[in-house]
Amino acid sequence: MTQSPSHDDPRDAHPLPVTDVAQHGRRILDEVATAVVGMREPLTLALATVLAGGHVLLEDVPGLAKTLAARSLARALGLDFARLQCTPDLLPSDITGSTVFDPATRTFEYRPGPVFTGLFLADEINRTAPKTQSALLEAMAERQVTVDGRTHRLPRPFHVVATSNPVEYEGTYPLPEAQLDRFMVRLSVGYPHRDDERDVLARRIARRHDEPTVDQVVDPTTVLAMQAGVEAVDIDPDVLGYCVDLAAATRTHDALEVGASPRGSQNLALLARSVAVLDGRDHVLPEDVKRVAVPVLAHRLTPTPAAWAADLHPETVVRTLLSTVPGPATVSTGTPG
Repeated sequence: MTQSPSHDDPRDAHPLPVTDVAQHGRRILDEVATAVVGMREPLTLALATVLAGGHVLLEDVPGLAKTLAARSLARALGLDFARLQCTPDLLPSDITGSTVFDPATRTFEYRPGPVFTGLFLADEINRTAPKTQSALLEAMAERQVTVDGRTHRLPRPFHVVATSNPVEYEGTYPLPEAQLDRFMVRLSVGYPHRDDERDVLARRIARRHDEPTVDQVVDPTTVLAMQAGVEAVDIDPDVLGYCVDLAAATRTHDALEVGASPRGSQNLALLARSVAVLDGRDHVLPEDVKRVAVPVLAHRLTPTPAAWAADLHPETVVRTLLSTVPGPATVSTGTPG
């Protein structure tokens, strides 16, 4: 059984040492790997995003276990999980909840929607209308929803994982830039290698049923303490400058109409710090920034029409900038905490 997420402010949590955060992280990823095969790096970045306080967009073709990955991560983290299948007729109140009249008491009562959970999965988010997509904006940014003029706080921890199909566009509504910018990362799973895919089949045959079992590793209180442990780690000013330089380079690139905002550079630093802590380090290296640059920055960039015509993708632009924007010469390091 999972425990209900806490409503406490994560800033009040006692931070765990870096070594403890890294140890818990390895156990969580190992447990999720019992159900999800061949996705260690995307799952590591997804976990790092949760520990950095962000939200995840999984964009890939159907059938690659994106929903299973989100559900398994929620179970291992001990978070309550809610999945909503997005459809064109979905209403904002289907996400946030609504106020209904109770004839017995002759009063109006607010009934919370599925967003009141620990990890909320918006499956195929690009299949629902922009008005409904925007219902998640306040929840993702402020960890609250406002219905009929009244504000309701969401549980803590609270994180959104959304899935999107980048291939099929008929009957879909592309996420606007403001919505995309709320996701700390956009991850692509990709097709598994032959051995991994064979392992998926073998595991399904061996367990004799569809649903794999994932055990709880930590609880919501521990997740908050892990997040606080990540927040307790400082970043060298030169590494911060490197994050700023990478984001700034996207704003002047000839192939881009719109570059990354300051939120992009901030998320770059936050996620780089989180992956460093998961690696057991209390210092962030330029390599950590490079590791997360494409997932953090690519979905925030808008190519020019000429770039689209030339099939120049934002991911390619970011990789080019990683090879051209100079990084810090030296970075001070600490000792594992």
